[in-house]
Amino acid sequence: MTVALFPSTTMSDISPELVKQLREKTNAGMMDCKKALVEAKGDLEAAVSILRKKGAASASKKAGREAKEGVIGSYIHVGDKVGVLVEINCETDFVARNESFRSFVKDVTLQVAAATPLFVKRDEVPESLLAVERDVASASVKGKPEAVVEKIISGKVDKYYSTVCLLEQTFVKDNTKTINDLLNAKIAELGENIVIRRFTRFQVGETLPGQAAPAAEPEVTPS
Repeated sequence: MTVALFPSTTMSDISPELVKQLREKTNAGMMDCKKALVEAKGDLEAAVSILRKKGAASASKKAGREAKEGVIGSYIHVGDKVGVLVEINCETDFVARNESFRSFVKDVTLQVAAATPLFVKRDEVPESLLAVERDVASASVKGKPEAVVEKIISGKVDKYYSTVCLLEQTFVKDNTKTINDLLNAKIAELGENIVIRRFTRFQVGETLPGQAAPAAEPEVTPS
């Protein structure tokens, strides 16, 4: 953990280099970074945490607002074997044309290509799949105390969510963030509700409904 630089920190105590580092880590605005660093007394990691919490709070406040503008983003991986389409919505056409918003869309398409999520968020996961995960987890902890069993099963289900749900996946270009972290930061940065509505991932030779054998997955490396 970074040691606080000043016991009582003001804007003038915060160096431009520290602000730059925080902006690179969070994509937050300059003044937001300065305020977070003052609040964190110059502790860079604490400032990152402050900005993420504020981003999540900002996203929560905007979640009920209509998001009917946006774009369809696409990505074709090198070799033309994997392709992705995503629909990401925002509130205005102005933000839909914003370079930062477009960059976020590009990152999401890359994530879908590389990490192969099945759903956008938890409430899209069918109960039948969760039941299978719970049964598998239960079989592996037979004989343990009930409280321990419940904790292990809950952890296994959370792990499953982090594998199949796009928003809960670790970002392939930065393993300190999830896609939900990126989304909240972008909402705070652009000041609009942003929604990852849906995605489709195509893979040459993949198994289709009714077919028996799965195809081998080509590795997608973030570029």
